[in-house]
Amino acid sequence: MLRPNILFLMTDQQRWDALGCSGGWVNTPNLDQIAKEGVRFANCVTTSPVCIPTRLSLATGLYPHNTGIWNNINHTMPVDTPTWMQVIRSVGYRTSLFGKTHLHPHHGDLRDREGLMNSYGLDDVNEIGGPRASARVLSHMTADWQQKGVWKEYQADYAERFSNCPHVVRPSVVGLDNYADVYVGQQAKKYLADYQYQQPWFCWVSFGGPHEPWDTPEPYASMYKPEDMPPAIQPPKMDNLNLPTNELQKKIQRNTPISAEEAQRLRADYAGNIKLIDDQIGQILETIRLRGELENTVIVFVSDHGEMNGDFGLIYKSNFLNGAVRVPLIVRTPKTVGQKTSQRVSHSPVEWIDIGPTLVELAGGSINYHQHGKSLMTSLSNPDVEHRSTAISELDGEIMLLDQEWKIVLNKNGEPYLLFDVQKDPNEINNLVVNREHRNIVIHLRLKILERLMSTRMKR
Repeated sequence: MLRPNILFLMTDQQRWDALGCSGGWVNTPNLDQIAKEGVRFANCVTTSPVCIPTRLSLATGLYPHNTGIWNNINHTMPVDTPTWMQVIRSVGYRTSLFGKTHLHPHHGDLRDREGLMNSYGLDDVNEIGGPRASARVLSHMTADWQQKGVWKEYQADYAERFSNCPHVVRPSVVGLDNYADVYVGQQAKKYLADYQYQQPWFCWVSFGGPHEPWDTPEPYASMYKPEDMPPAIQPPKMDNLNLPTNELQKKIQRNTPISAEEAQRLRADYAGNIKLIDDQIGQILETIRLRGELENTVIVFVSDHGEMNGDFGLIYKSNFLNGAVRVPLIVRTPKTVGQKTSQRVSHSPVEWIDIGPTLVELAGGSINYHQHGKSLMTSLSNPDVEHRSTAISELDGEIMLLDQEWKIVLNKNGEPYLLFDVQKDPNEINNLVVNREHRNIVIHLRLKILERLMSTRMKR
């Protein structure tokens, strides 16, 4: 049987509900079509709600409590680290990467580290930094901006934003044609159009958006009206609960809350960026179709973490609320296309480190190194099965656990400070952690966390 090609689509900072098929407030026809032909995982949890620790977890299948990387720090994944990308290459695929990985620090010239990316398992590489890093880091993209005379404008725009109002909504000065997400999409499209190797291809397209700042270029910047966006979820009452010290409470107390009007503007611009990315994905899919390969192509779509966009008065991520910790995940395979049923949704807890083992199994390989990802193949055949009983996420020593009934979060001292009934309170308004009637539930869930930590400790 002809082995499938593999298209791995990834965005940066896209909320779980920022799809037409999951939230309904963003027009994403191409991603919705992928969902229609595959399985959408409605309760996928990122391993950490910030870039570096969760991207390291994706590559390795290890948690922050394994890697020791608990937040965004300068960290280079060692060259001898086993990865699922290496396994896919070893079974005969030509592997490629277009866009952001953040598996090493964003400084200097990323082109000098292509050999490092090769060691991680990626043959053909065109890597960019994230939106902030691209103001200072050289790459094929920023070198192109430099040649066109727009890089200095980009740098000046960023300096002004972050010295005054970081969440200002204003179109990018580089324009649509030079915008990073367009660059990534067009580079991947050209690579696939020109692909002539005999090996099947694995292509990782990793967009830098819709990560802040809110700088979507026209015509996408004006595509959505703020008044049409869903309202931000209002902050829960944290001060009167006598909670133990925790990072979320610190953030809420430290930051000036984003107003309802600001949140609407942020979401409208954010939606425009996602629509831009969806259009780029559509062009990539059309290129694959013209090659006659679309039916035999695996497509996986995911994001690394979410964006609060004004929920609870917050922007960015770095917490365990839904806006930050839940991410979209869709898996479409030649087999799911042939099943001729639509809108298959798995509601089981899933972790984004499950992507690597899934891709390896679809490529015909197997992972023989220590890791904690779990292939989603059974759920692709039957979305109603329970893939995991619980999913966890970690940040700065804190840990969250989600099952199909509850979400609990412990601070770095192991003290619970959030407890939500996920069925009755999907917007996470009512923190039940101090309610005496839920004491046994808290004890039970803390034991589940301990079991997960013990079962996933590193082998000696």
